Amino acid sequence: MRGTWATAIRVLAQLRHDKRSMALILVLPCVIVAVVAWMFSGTPVLNHYGPFLVGFFPLFVMFLVTSVATLRERTSGTLERVLTTSLRKGELVAGYLLAFGSLSVVQALLVTGFAVAVGMSVAGLLALVVVIALMSAVLGCALGLAASAVARTEFQAVQMMPLIIIPQLFTCGLFMPRASMPGVLYAISKVAPLTYSVEAMQSLAAGGGWAHVRWDMAVIFAWIVGSVVLGVVSLRRRTA
Repeated sequence: MRGTWATAIRVLAQLRHDKRSMALILVLPCVIVAVVAWMFSGTPVLNHYGPFLVGFFPLFVMFLVTSVATLRERTSGTLERVLTTSLRKGELVAGYLLAFGSLSVVQALLVTGFAVAVGMSVAGLLALVVVIALMSAVLGCALGLAASAVARTEFQAVQMMPLIIIPQLFTCGLFMPRASMPGVLYAISKVAPLTYSVEAMQSLAAGGGWAHVRWDMAVIFAWIVGSVVLGVVSLRRRTA
């Protein structure tokens, strides 16, 4: 665990001095929630989009920040130098996940608390709402780590977003019921993790409890584990 802790502390120290990334992680989601609440205040649309925003933005923002930040370390040579030491790839990925996961905790608390404060119906069981928002953020970190292991440049990491995030946005059931989708899109929605994050949030907003979201949480957790394993396996010791 020494290597994992050292990596996490180093990454957090770097992010602490990157004010733009910190604003992207902590401020931007709250601003978007505020804009949506302002636009649809007092209408049923607010309660429709509220759970989606709380489930989507942690995943989206943490994917972007994690993939780009990790690629920046690779292109600068930091990652290659670190991997020449006794630090194992699993410890390195765990350190990144711990660092970005720590920020995910703060982000999940801020987004959920802000959504409740502006009147969005996401507070059925507030503890579960926070946990699912946190799992969505950690999933974004894990997917970002996997994407950064495959991409070669920061630009390629950003290009991963239309491939990994945008299709989930259209198949999660936000724009039309999943049951009404064409067969291929419905099949994609059944395996996409954002679907289960949004469904869990919507279930809690409708008054559901643990029994209504445990399957959704299990699927999200499975995606987190799979993404971390992919990140470890595909991480290259040398920069191409």
